[in-house]
Amino acid sequence: MNNEKIVSSETISQKIFSICGVKVMLDKDLAELYGVETRELNKAVKRNVDRFPEDFMFQLAKDEFSILKFHFGTSSWGGTRKLPYTFTEQGVAILSSVLRSKRAAQVNIGIMRAFVKWREILVAQKDLATKLEELERKYEGHDKQIQSIFLAIRKLMEPPALPPKRPIGFHIGEPKVKYNTSKQIK
Repeated sequence: MNNEKIVSSETISQKIFSICGVKVMLDKDLAELYGVETRELNKAVKRNVDRFPEDFMFQLAKDEFSILKFHFGTSSWGGTRKLPYTFTEQGVAILSSVLRSKRAAQVNIGIMRAFVKWREILVAQKDLATKLEELERKYEGHDKQIQSIFLAIRKLMEPPALPPKRPIGFHIGEPKVKYNTSKQIK
């Protein structure tokens, strides 16, 4: 059975949230993907609570849930009445052993692949950010150097400055040239 026929990877990716820097999925979204009711999923989890330590599954706090509720829009008269449980990648992996159906196994494979894609994207973003920082550092001073090159070229393009010429002709107020008449020609 092909897991793409059951649930698309795009649908799964849309149900992965980042809460406190951890990628998680909500119980209601997992129940929908597995084809069970949320309360049935939560009952199965509570029957096997020893398989779900805090780093695999945790219940959202009120403020975290209100932020998330704003994100996906829940009506005031319906929707979630209890704080939802969230499952990390490891918690989702354990769910397949708790929910023993072919659909659960196939959906779980799709979810694991979606988490792997998330990690690959995050690694690619970190690599890109590192390379960008390296480029910024490498070319940081180049703007000033390029500006100084343009200034030097503009100075070379200017005509050379000549000393001011003395106007030709007689002008009033000019000092008269005095001839030395004390030496007589003999």
